[in-house]
Amino acid sequence: MRRPAISTTITVLAAVSLVACSDSGSPSTDGAVNFNLATRSAAPAVASTMALADGTNTLVIDRIQLVLREIELRRSASASACGGSEHGDACEKLEVGPVLLDLPLGGAGGAARSFGVTVAQGTYDEVEFEIHAASDDDASDAAFVQAHPEFARVSVKVSGSYNGTAFVYTSDLNAEQEIGLDPPLTIAGSTPTELTLFVDIDRWFRDGAGTLVDPGSANAGAVNENLVRANIRSSLRAFEDEDHDGSDD
Repeated sequence: MRRPAISTTITVLAAVSLVACSDSGSPSTDGAVNFNLATRSAAPAVASTMALADGTNTLVIDRIQLVLREIELRRSASASACGGSEHGDACEKLEVGPVLLDLPLGGAGGAARSFGVTVAQGTYDEVEFEIHAASDDDASDAAFVQAHPEFARVSVKVSGSYNGTAFVYTSDLNAEQEIGLDPPLTIAGSTPTELTLFVDIDRWFRDGAGTLVDPGSANAGAVNENLVRANIRSSLRAFEDEDHDGSDD
């Protein structure tokens, strides 16, 4: 399948070389992986926004930004989770972060490249990361907050309109995500393997009946805050996507 043309802005805090989560110091054979983002499968060219409807309400999303950190792949042979010294060489770091990502909304859909790194060759069955609200009083987050002061204690930001009225939704959601890769991701040789994180935006601002809710009603302390936070956490999938069409290969 011919790869779709993607027009999007991906903001990466820093390009980092991958290091294995290993304290053994032993050498490893390098492969490569590209980390991509998608919010819908490839389709004919559409506007640079995402429009959602439920028959009564219309939600137009102009921009979505998401802050992640500690993006890692876990080896199939390991029963340990990533994120601590106890996992030994079970994991490979893709990006330490925090990293600010603009999710692709328009163009022809499909997956947009975020960054690429070298990794140890092997088979991986899980991708793990944190949705992270950086703190301006946390030393490890200081450089990120200095570069993006509007994201101090903000991990998700969405702008657009609901029934014609402009809104800005923000969240300080902090959540560890562990997403299984089925089939597992095999990294071998010098040709990069394509890993796509798919974010199902259509689910974010809907209730259990599928009715759209006003994103303004999901800001801190508002009635739909917990609904949308839970929807965001459950909207993420990951899979190999060699043709960049935003669908599981």
